[in-house]
Amino acid sequence: MDGLKRRLNESVQLKLSFTLSLAILVTAIVAGSFSFLSAFDEAHELQDDVLRQVAQLMDRQRLSPATPTVDTRVKDVDEESRVIVQRLGEANSSSLGVDAGGLLPLPTTLTDGLHTLKVSGETFRVLVKTTAAGERIAVAQESGFRNEIARNGALRTVMPFLILVPLLLLIVADLVRKMFRPIASLSKEIDQRAERELHPVDDRHLPAEVRPFAVAINRLLARVGQSMESQHRFVADAAHELRSPLTALSLQAERLGEAEMSSLARQRLTVLRQGVERGRSLLDQLLTLAKAQSAAESPSPPVSVQGIYRRVLEDLMPLAEVKRIDIGVEGTQDAEVRVSELDMIAVVKNLVDNAIRYTPEGGRVDLSVKVLEGKAALRIEDTGPGIAPAERDRVFDPFYRTLGSEQIGSGLGLSIVRTIADRIGAELSLEFSDRTRQTGLAVTVLIPAVTSVSGN
Repeated sequence: MDGLKRRLNESVQLKLSFTLSLAILVTAIVAGSFSFLSAFDEAHELQDDVLRQVAQLMDRQRLSPATPTVDTRVKDVDEESRVIVQRLGEANSSSLGVDAGGLLPLPTTLTDGLHTLKVSGETFRVLVKTTAAGERIAVAQESGFRNEIARNGALRTVMPFLILVPLLLLIVADLVRKMFRPIASLSKEIDQRAERELHPVDDRHLPAEVRPFAVAINRLLARVGQSMESQHRFVADAAHELRSPLTALSLQAERLGEAEMSSLARQRLTVLRQGVERGRSLLDQLLTLAKAQSAAESPSPPVSVQGIYRRVLEDLMPLAEVKRIDIGVEGTQDAEVRVSELDMIAVVKNLVDNAIRYTPEGGRVDLSVKVLEGKAALRIEDTGPGIAPAERDRVFDPFYRTLGSEQIGSGLGLSIVRTIADRIGAELSLEFSDRTRQTGLAVTVLIPAVTSVSGN
């Protein structure tokens, strides 16, 4: 019972269905009982009228009840419709029982009118009447058969309730479910939205009772959108404002490097220039992240993955050569994806840059692309330390860096990759490139492919 109460309190649809069904059942029981009793009493009244009509016929026709004899044979007589007519107080001179057509042992003290008597273990309905000739007659009928006939007639009256009530309960349950379907559709539509899909909910098809909730949700979405837009604008504006002074610092450091100074001063100048460069790199990453978070989706022409790989390698090859890293593209298969070229460059460049930074000197970074079940699988593998499974979800958070990392970076590369991947509908997966030794990192990006192109 407690479980049912809890479920009713949690579900308006279930509570409404249960309440309506209970009301229908109670109303049907009350109405059915009233109809049954009314029909039952009316059937008895009709049966009493039959007794009165028989007695009136005997009086008008001046008929006298015949005395049964021993030779009387009652054959093919329907006991349910049998009516006994006899003189009141007449002795049963035969040995016939009542069921065989004999007389009822009725007392002569009965008054005129209807009586219910128990005779020989059976109940009879008896009408006593004094005829115009002064003779008292009794017209009787067995009550058991009367009750059975009345009950059958009453049940036929109630039968529509027994058939229609279950059907009505099913109709009510279906109607309630259909009435709540717009709410379920609204909930499903909002639940399936991405975190940046903040456009208003269409409330035109919603019932008037639910529309205020949809309006409130739209206002909340608008406020959230304004808050996110303000946050993105602040990051972008701050990065733009900081870029100018950092550029000035970088120029001043370069000019200062041309002047004569001691070895100690030159060492400190080198550290200063490295710090300025890290700051400029962080600002560039912040601008890229802000752009990825606020960029609107628009139709893009197909982009070649191999072409993206070549452009990224041209930019990052010097960084790989400094660490003597063997970097290149495996295989000649190509694929085209309908994604913005700038987004694709940002994704691949951040992944490759991350692989080069964490791969030790003399290591290897491989890029490849395959088409699997209509999706382009971009894969970047390195021979670095890899990422532990427990940290693979955290590394996509902004500014998060794995413990023990000695590499210089902003901690925004993988966050930018995840942001762009969520916006373009791509899937990301991380695993060890060497599963036996559990070292190295292999990043796979699955993007819906337009075509697959094989190289020569």
